[in-house]
Amino acid sequence: MAHREIWVAELGLVDYVEALQLQEQLRDARIDGEIPDVLLLLEHPAVITRGRRTGDEPLPAGADVIDVDRGGKATWHGPGQLVGYPIFAADDVVRHVRLIERAIVDGLAQVGVAARARVQDGPDYTGVWVADRKIASIGVHVRRGVATHGFAVNVVNPLSAFEEFNPCGLDAVRMTSLQREAPGACERGTLCIGRRVASRLCDLHGARRRNVGAARVRRIASREALAA
Repeated sequence: MAHREIWVAELGLVDYVEALQLQEQLRDARIDGEIPDVLLLLEHPAVITRGRRTGDEPLPAGADVIDVDRGGKATWHGPGQLVGYPIFAADDVVRHVRLIERAIVDGLAQVGVAARARVQDGPDYTGVWVADRKIASIGVHVRRGVATHGFAVNVVNPLSAFEEFNPCGLDAVRMTSLQREAPGACERGTLCIGRRVASRLCDLHGARRRNVGAARVRRIASREALAA
């Protein structure tokens, strides 16, 4: 029996709208059974995204704000923050989110950070926390059994952007980062935790990790490679 694969692609810095289009293209290919599950690891230029549950919370004037179809509320993305988009078949969205949380918790443990999920506190606390400080946000969307969007782990990004609005819709939430919790643990930037989380997520899904180049992922998303 062939071993299940998950493709993992490291894309570097990618504009948010471009990454959103890439996710949608890969989701369609996944729905059609043309590719296996794919995990994209990347960073974004500074942007605030508003999920489906965002209310009328004030956001910083002049900020680049994009409305998206993921769950959750408003959050910030920017350089130095690890963003992961698991384009995975997900019949059970709750299990999908719980496995992402666990992979991040386990990846942080490997670099000496004791983190946790807060399932018992309700959906507003989805994500990963170090004590009462939030280090990772999660929001997903499922269409025809395939998930898009995913997670964002604060690694070496400044936290000041989160002080300009109410991140995740939680009053007085304190954000933290890997750099703040474990100075010196992230000398390779976001990849110091990204590769650990990717490997752990593959393990939790009982799948073999296969590294795929960024150029190939983009060709597949545009259907060029599939048509060749």
